[in-house]
Amino acid sequence: MMQHILQSFGLDPAKYSLEPFGSGLINHTWKVSGGSDDSYILQRINKNVFKQPSDITENLAKLDAYLKPIAPDYLFAAPLKAADGRHFVEADGEFYRLQAFFKNSNTVNAITKTKQAFEAARQFGKFSRLINGFDAGQLKYTLPDFHNLGLRVRQFQSALIKAGGDRFNQAETAIRAVEDHIAIAETYQQLLSEGQMPLRVIHHDTKINNVLFNDNDEGLCVIDLDTVMPGYFISDVGDMMRTYLSHANEEEQDLEKVQINADYFAAIYRGYMQEMGEVLTPFEKSLFIYAGKFMIYMQAVRFLTDFLNGDIYYPTQYPGHNLARAQNQLALLDRYIKLEEAFEAILAGA
Repeated sequence: MMQHILQSFGLDPAKYSLEPFGSGLINHTWKVSGGSDDSYILQRINKNVFKQPSDITENLAKLDAYLKPIAPDYLFAAPLKAADGRHFVEADGEFYRLQAFFKNSNTVNAITKTKQAFEAARQFGKFSRLINGFDAGQLKYTLPDFHNLGLRVRQFQSALIKAGGDRFNQAETAIRAVEDHIAIAETYQQLLSEGQMPLRVIHHDTKINNVLFNDNDEGLCVIDLDTVMPGYFISDVGDMMRTYLSHANEEEQDLEKVQINADYFAAIYRGYMQEMGEVLTPFEKSLFIYAGKFMIYMQAVRFLTDFLNGDIYYPTQYPGHNLARAQNQLALLDRYIKLEEAFEAILAGA
């Protein structure tokens, strides 16, 4: 079947080899290497996550057409056309897409240097700046309600009602913490009702391994564009805060290790604002610190909801795994909130 897929993209299977590539958990990815220097990335889109895979390639094709005349040198991981003119190949009910492999690039799975935080934030900011003139309304929602905090809270409240006694009792402290911070969700609802946040084309998944670097830790571009769709800038900035600020990731069970590096916060701000400083409205800029609370809180709510529901969404490795993840994120949120004054000082002095 893989030979058929390569042929459908106009590649001679006899001249190319495939090998598993990357550490992504959603899509299955291969590197397609030829005898010459030409290489590609082939992905099978996970239909369990993305219900309409063609929406992804359609969105990216539109953005590619927009970027080519205004930023021809920008490295954009656009899907390549198959022989039938579509930007994907369907085989045995699965969807495949092919894109160029960017040479002399690498990814990192965890930040170890302030420069990496700066460069990553700059790249996500650059991506948003370049497509700022594109009408977000032309894009489809590849994951509807992905960062809808109001919905996540309603799902949590529903899970509370249905949760079994044992799980409810185990999670009691975490449940109280989520309820104590409900003002974060109330602020989000107010922001939506007031309509002061412009709808933009947003990446929505700004983890560090979604940035390509060169060997000098300089950012080249952003990748993993499946979740590029209409949204609000607080999603991108908030996800960087959530995943960059602590050396301990969401899997860490020793909560004493969940500490925040304020230098990384400053680097995120400087990198993102270097590109988006003239694009964001004054009101959006006032939400920069809130963005971190928004995303950290939402992820805590999602982990806790899944635990209460019996672990039906996030894969688990041990009993109470999703509860431990929720506790981790709540600890991160607590330490983030305690540093708000320090963050305000960083923004004032930037």
